[in-house]
Amino acid sequence: MQNTDFLNAIKWTDDGLVPAIAQDAETGRILMMAWMNRESLSLTAEQGYAIYWSRSRQQLWRKGESSGNTQLIREIQLDCDADVLILKVEQQGGIACHTGRQSCFYRVLKDGEWQTAEPVLKDPKEMYS
Repeated sequence: MQNTDFLNAIKWTDDGLVPAIAQDAETGRILMMAWMNRESLSLTAEQGYAIYWSRSRQQLWRKGESSGNTQLIREIQLDCDADVLILKVEQQGGIACHTGRQSCFYRVLKDGEWQTAEPVLKDPKEMYS
């Protein structure tokens, strides 16, 4: 059992959450943002794989348990205000987004409109069957 005192340094939201940004440990690319609670962060630190808190389902969300696109933790960082995490990860399968793209940040604002700037690498129907 690991020491969980590090959880006390975090400024959790009123809902007991903290935003967590997943970043590719090799390239620095931002892959996604999700929420973590004390349990999910503790389990992530202990097990070495990203486990988030799903606000819509109100339960732990083990990244990749359905799609196979897990996130191996390389490093966990806390910002200066102690209210945002960065998870430096090795993205298994090269896909972080449920849309089948490498990153959830695949839209770019151009001329006042959001334009898709990244292709789908795998049909989500194949990942979530």
